Amino acid sequence: MYHGKRLLIRNQTKLKPTLDACNKASAEVWNLCLQKAKDHHLATGKWIGKTQLQTETKQIVALHSQSIQAVAHKYLNARLSAKEAKTAGRKDVRYPYKEKFFFNTKWVGQAFSIEGNVVTLSMGIQNGKRQTPLKLQVSGLDGIAVETIKEVELCHDTHYYLSVTYDDGMENPPLKQQQAASVDLGEIHSIASFAEDGASVLISGRKVRSIHQLRNKKLAELQRLQSKCKKGSRQWRKYQKAKNFVRTKSARQLQDALHKTTKNFVDWCAAQQVSTVYVGDVEGVERNTKGKKRKKVTQKLSNWSFGKLMAYLTYKAKAKGIDIQKVDEAYSTQTCPVCHNRKKHTGRNVRCACGYKSHRDIHGAKNILSKTLYGDFLPWAIEEQTKYLRPC
Repeated sequence: MYHGKRLLIRNQTKLKPTLDACNKASAEVWNLCLQKAKDHHLATGKWIGKTQLQTETKQIVALHSQSIQAVAHKYLNARLSAKEAKTAGRKDVRYPYKEKFFFNTKWVGQAFSIEGNVVTLSMGIQNGKRQTPLKLQVSGLDGIAVETIKEVELCHDTHYYLSVTYDDGMENPPLKQQQAASVDLGEIHSIASFAEDGASVLISGRKVRSIHQLRNKKLAELQRLQSKCKKGSRQWRKYQKAKNFVRTKSARQLQDALHKTTKNFVDWCAAQQVSTVYVGDVEGVERNTKGKKRKKVTQKLSNWSFGKLMAYLTYKAKAKGIDIQKVDEAYSTQTCPVCHNRKKHTGRNVRCACGYKSHRDIHGAKNILSKTLYGDFLPWAIEEQTKYLRPC
C-alpha cells in the first residue's frame, strides 16, 4: 500500500535560490507543453500525443529526463481529466491553459538516492555534460525503509519540503460481504451514517466550520487593510504574506480535522462490521447558486470540503476492506418514509403529520440506504441510539 510523507529540508535559507531555480525549470517545461500542444492542435486539429510531447521537451532544461517527463505526464493527465469532465456535462471546465512561474519537480526510480539523512537528486545532462546533483539534508525519514521510496517531489508551501511516496508492502484486505451502511454528508454534521442493523453515528462538523469561519474573518480583515495600500508596496507585500500565512495554516488545520473525521467513521464501520458504504452524491450542490441563496448560505456551500472528505474516506475505507459507492440522494431528506409526503425541513429534526419523527441527518441516511437496497424510501423497524463523535 502506498503512503505519502513530508520531509523537512534543513538549512533551506541558503538553498532557496537553487530550489527556486529547480521549480522554475519545471514551470518552463509545463509552459512549453502548453505551447507545443496548442501549436500541434492548430496545425493538425488533433491533440499532441505522449511520445511526441516527450520528444519535443527532451533536455530543454537542466533537469533529469524523468523529471521532465513527469511534468509532461501531469499535463496529459490534466488534459484527460478536463475531457472527462466536459464529457460528463461540466461547462465550467477548461483544458490546461495557464502558464506557471513555479511547478513541483519530481524524481523517480534511479533519479534519486538516499544515504542516511541526505537525499541526492540528479539534475540530468545538459549540453552533453552531467550536471552537479542537488544534495539535501532532511528530517522525517524515521520509520521509512529507503528501498521502499518510489518517488520524491519538491514542493513549496510557505517553505520548501520533499514529499515522498513509499510502499509499506501491505496489501488491502479482501472485501467481505457483511452489512451495508449509508452516509449523508453535511455541513453541520460532516458525516451522518445509518447501518442495516439500526446502528447510527453522527460526526460533528463544527470544528471544520470554525476553521473556515476564522479563516474568512482574518482574510477579510487583511484584505480590507491591503485595499488601502498601493499594490506592490512594502506594506502591501506584508499584508499579502500575512494572507498566505492564514491560508496555509487553515489548510493544515482543515486537513487534520478531515483526517480525524474520516478515521472516526472508518473505525466505527469496522466495529459495526460494515463492508459496503453508500454515500449520497452531493457533487454540484454549490453550482448555480449565485443570486438564488443568501450570501452566508452561498459561502457555507463554497467552504464545504466534501471532495477532500470523500478522497480521505475512500482510501481509508479501502485499507480496511470497505467498499465506498456514490449513489443518488435526491429527495432523501424531504421524503417521509412512512407516508411519502415531501416537505423541506428547516430544523434539525424531521416531524411529519403522520407521526414519523427522526434526526434530520440520520433521516437522510436511512432513506439513502433503503432507496439503494430496496428501491424506495421505507421505514426501518430496528433503530438503536445514535452515537455522537467529534474529530479531536
